[in-house]
Amino acid sequence: MHRRASASLSLAALAALSVSGCAKDSSSSAPPASAPATAGKPAPAAKPAQDPLTSAALSKRLLDETDLGQGYTRKKETGQGDRDDVTVIGCPALEKLGGDGAAGGDLDFPNSAKTTFSYNRGTGSEVAEELYSDSVDKLGPNTRTVFEAMTGCPLYQVVVGDSPIAVATQKLPAPALGDEAWSQLLTFTAGGRDTVMKQTAVRDGSVLIVVSGSPALVDTHLSRAVDKAQG
Repeated sequence: MHRRASASLSLAALAALSVSGCAKDSSSSAPPASAPATAGKPAPAAKPAQDPLTSAALSKRLLDETDLGQGYTRKKETGQGDRDDVTVIGCPALEKLGGDGAAGGDLDFPNSAKTTFSYNRGTGSEVAEELYSDSVDKLGPNTRTVFEAMTGCPLYQVVVGDSPIAVATQKLPAPALGDEAWSQLLTFTAGGRDTVMKQTAVRDGSVLIVVSGSPALVDTHLSRAVDKAQG
């Protein structure tokens, strides 16, 4: 079983939310309206083959405080995404992709970089960015499989340690960015509180950009993240 299982696209963020986010006021109200879906764009001309980028190269393409503007603070990595005591219940597709490793932390791609910011003008608001790189013939199909598995389970449960968390997923219109894109809305319920998170992934050549967090913050910074990741 892969320790960095391919089914963990948003469950790393969920593990962090379950430990800290649900213990404070979080987004229990309805999420802000997402940006209108953009009409389908013409198929782009074929791109030349692109070699995968190293993790060091990806880290230089992550958003930073100067990109985001005032009110954002970079969070220190806590290692919560690498927990072993996370179990998925009620979603066979996710279990098949990784079993108990489905919440292991990162996607199963060789090169990656990630960062998370808290936004001090919104209670409990955060936005996280993850960059991955691999050959195009692996990057697109593997990401597609994970998103289809997650959105194919509208309701399931995740147990972190001995704490059960209900998860509801909703597939959203994908933005007209990059070569491929996917988007979903997740609602985590624990201790009588709801935490709403949006997650959007965009593949541009051999680079995958994943932005997760408060729906409004994801909508605000997605295009900027894609632009910077393109180098």
